[in-house]
Amino acid sequence: MPIYYQLGQIPPKRHTVFRKTDGSLYAEELVSTHGFSNVYSLVYHCFPPTMVKEIKEPIDVSPHIAREKHLKHTSLKGFQVHPKDDYLESRTAVLVNADLHISVAAPRLSMHDYFYKNSQADEVVFIHDGSGRLLTGYGEIKFSFGDYLVIPRGIIHQFEFDNAENRLFIIESFEPISTPKRYRNEFGQLMEHAPFCERDIRKPTDLKTYDMSGDFVVKIKKQGLLYPYVYGSHPFDFIGWDGFHYPWALSIHDFMPITGKLHQPPPVHQTFETNSFVLCSFCPRLYDYHPDAIPAPYNHSNVDSDEVLYYVDGDFMSRKSVEKGQITLHPGGIPHGPHPGTVEKSIGQQKTEELAVMIDPFRPLMLTKEALEIEDQDYYKSWIH
Repeated sequence: MPIYYQLGQIPPKRHTVFRKTDGSLYAEELVSTHGFSNVYSLVYHCFPPTMVKEIKEPIDVSPHIAREKHLKHTSLKGFQVHPKDDYLESRTAVLVNADLHISVAAPRLSMHDYFYKNSQADEVVFIHDGSGRLLTGYGEIKFSFGDYLVIPRGIIHQFEFDNAENRLFIIESFEPISTPKRYRNEFGQLMEHAPFCERDIRKPTDLKTYDMSGDFVVKIKKQGLLYPYVYGSHPFDFIGWDGFHYPWALSIHDFMPITGKLHQPPPVHQTFETNSFVLCSFCPRLYDYHPDAIPAPYNHSNVDSDEVLYYVDGDFMSRKSVEKGQITLHPGGIPHGPHPGTVEKSIGQQKTEELAVMIDPFRPLMLTKEALEIEDQDYYKSWIH
């Protein structure tokens, strides 16, 4: 979300002398995107951010593709992915293409002995279960159920969980993630008809400067490999920073659904966008108010995109039965629609309490080996009366 922000101490002018109390210089770093042509931040470190002491052997964390081509409605039981202690080891990719990776995770422990940086993708981490703090050099962001944590690529971070009960839905995007253009004016401000506004955006707070040298492990992801780097200074040694490139949070509970006299299509629920996929939030809302309205969605042929739904909570109006953490994939090329009986059942209903995250990628998704292990083999037959 490109909003100018500043935390900590910074000099009055860019690229000028900025000294510590002992007379030595703070190290200035430009963190920029699209070269020097898009959003950026200027960061001031206690130590140069280049003090690499050792690079250990990388680990291949590329997804294992098991079903590359398919034309079958698919359902995955996301909560059947077993918890693991380590955050990175718990991340399990299930649906992938060249533009994004969709994963689920159930980490038990906080990241205390290493830091993580994704240098190949922006990340949106949806908090399904659990709470805690996202720690970065830019400051910290407290999170809880329903939060989207947007972590632009290149930001070193740690997750600190309050307990061992955590469930995460993670989207890695190989293109920058932003809010929908149609909700922003020419100055980048969210407009009056947008379903959320700048007041809902939670930026980092409580910047703590770790003026420390030593051995600090940063696991850096690039091109499917995880590189363990050992740095000579603490990654969170920021004395201050300003700019537009930083992590931020938005709660799905702060998304204000747009409703109408007749059924509204999914684009009104759009929350994030890239050039290769969109992400929508289905939230509790009043139903349509035309006297003959059918609240349940009509049958739909996705001609040019797949559709992924991640079920979070509540009863979903178009499905006979769903589970928390269930992921459905309706591939482009064949129609999908409400389950038998749900259309008639929806007539006259006043509201829905459904909570779900939808992703529409513009290129087909592939299923990983881990996805097949949690697949409901008979889901595609669930439209039979």
